[in-house]
Amino acid sequence: MESIYYVLCWHCHRRCKHCYEDRFRPYIRDELEAVVTEAIDNFPRIIANLPESMTFLEAVENPGAGQAPFIEKTGKIILSGGDVLTDPVRERVLYPVLEALRDKYKNTGGIKVVVQTTGDLLTPKIIGELLSLGVWSISVSGMDDFHVGMEGDKKKAIAQGITQMLEAAGVMQADPAADREERALEEGPIFSMFGANEDTWIGKLWPRGRAWKNGLSHATLDDNFCNAWSGGLNFLQHGYAGSEVSIDPTGDVYPCCIKTAHPLGNLVEEPLLEILDSLAGIPAIEAINAGQPERMGLSHDWNEEKFIEASKTTTPKGESYANLCIGCDRFHEEVLGSVLDDKRRERRAQRLGVLASNG
Repeated sequence: MESIYYVLCWHCHRRCKHCYEDRFRPYIRDELEAVVTEAIDNFPRIIANLPESMTFLEAVENPGAGQAPFIEKTGKIILSGGDVLTDPVRERVLYPVLEALRDKYKNTGGIKVVVQTTGDLLTPKIIGELLSLGVWSISVSGMDDFHVGMEGDKKKAIAQGITQMLEAAGVMQADPAADREERALEEGPIFSMFGANEDTWIGKLWPRGRAWKNGLSHATLDDNFCNAWSGGLNFLQHGYAGSEVSIDPTGDVYPCCIKTAHPLGNLVEEPLLEILDSLAGIPAIEAINAGQPERMGLSHDWNEEKFIEASKTTTPKGESYANLCIGCDRFHEEVLGSVLDDKRRERRAQRLGVLASNG
């Protein structure tokens, strides 16, 4: 695949009001040990069920005579949280995961690993440790006014300090003008910075988690998060450019970082590519893959008009709101969730049948 967004652990040192996931928050004592243990228990099985190769094919524009129509590139896995640099997630979860990914892909084309962090936990020591474990890119995601201490001009000074620290370690800033395909060609180690600012793709905020509860999302029906990178667009096309899925610490896998109301399957128990291949051809899933969520229900008496109507709601603050993610949630709750559960049972029965026949 081109990309996998893997949330390693729910633990975070912040409880940001704009966060899309309520479970990203500080944990202490027994609760902290529980979420860390969950991550430790699950990651070996999740990694075992990732594709055997993370290379992908990208089409060549106007190939010349004798030129292959595709070129093979190395895909990436983005390791995120929460914040994966918190104690004890960093040493007990992140570092073993980095070693496991390096070992899994060392003979099958390699892997580009991105570590995503809010940025304020980076130190020269941690940067050195990440580089020694083969990290290709460090992605600093907290550069916005929602992160306490980053408001207004404060973030400029903080960004400058982080930049100096990374460059001193030999980590060069990715070209901010380059799109994701060009950035993927850059030799590591590199770093990038972003945040939930108005001029970014996540600036309007997803109708999820604390962002939703706090009435912060101002996306409209015209904001189709599905039809974009890290949305559902092209998630089924594993092996080709544009494919990405999201995984949470439980092993649940989703077609988008936003996360649908029901997972596609679970990587603790089954391989990712088997999940995706089993869902190809289902009209609702193909609509997500095409970035057209409004067409998800056409084979279930949910025409586009009904989907748009289901996309309208009232925020917790009592304000009118409409976005396609709301309609997607309702369609999953009323229709698609049971379809996905049926397919999961079918895959489980097939695996058990294969095991029985081999036994």
